[in-house]
Amino acid sequence: MAGYKLGRGLRIGILGGSFNPAHDGHLHISREALKRLNLDRVWWMVSPQNPLKSSDDMAPLAQRMETARLQAKHPRIDVTDIETRLGSTFTADSLLKLSLRYPRHRFVWLMGADNLIQIPHWKDWNKIFMRVPIAIFGRPSYDSRALFGKAAIRYRSSRVSERDVAGLVDCTPPAWAFLAIRRHAASATAIRHSGRKGVVNHSDP
Repeated sequence: MAGYKLGRGLRIGILGGSFNPAHDGHLHISREALKRLNLDRVWWMVSPQNPLKSSDDMAPLAQRMETARLQAKHPRIDVTDIETRLGSTFTADSLLKLSLRYPRHRFVWLMGADNLIQIPHWKDWNKIFMRVPIAIFGRPSYDSRALFGKAAIRYRSSRVSERDVAGLVDCTPPAWAFLAIRRHAASATAIRHSGRKGVVNHSDP
């Protein structure tokens, strides 16, 4: 990661989360982001501990990093624990620190439709919309609620058309887009409840 401080600025999508465990759904979103948003890289930002989730069934960070690396077999996907090194656990804080550490790069936040529903519960969630463009990816059973939820309504005038998403990372925030990609049913919660561990492949997007 340190090498990215030098040279030209990169167009980077950030997929943050617990990755408890990483699964093929994460890979599916990342591939779509690289292709549709015209990105150079996608960073899987593995959180030390999601403030909104219980630590009871949370695997150790080192284990989650390892399974994420095994899952992210793509030359332009990087798995990073940079949130730990930045000393932050809240997305708004992490994005601010990333923009200060990597001023040449252009970032776009990647998340599923389920998180668009939940984001009003995140700390300083409005600052996230004001910090970087956001790409929301469709997920089974969440899309309608997400697009009529508090965040989508508040920032409805800042929505970028799906036909223009290739330039989303260049937009001045607030700017967000909804991508109606092929839905992927993989769920980390379901995987944990099933007792499976390690790399989980449900399909090959």
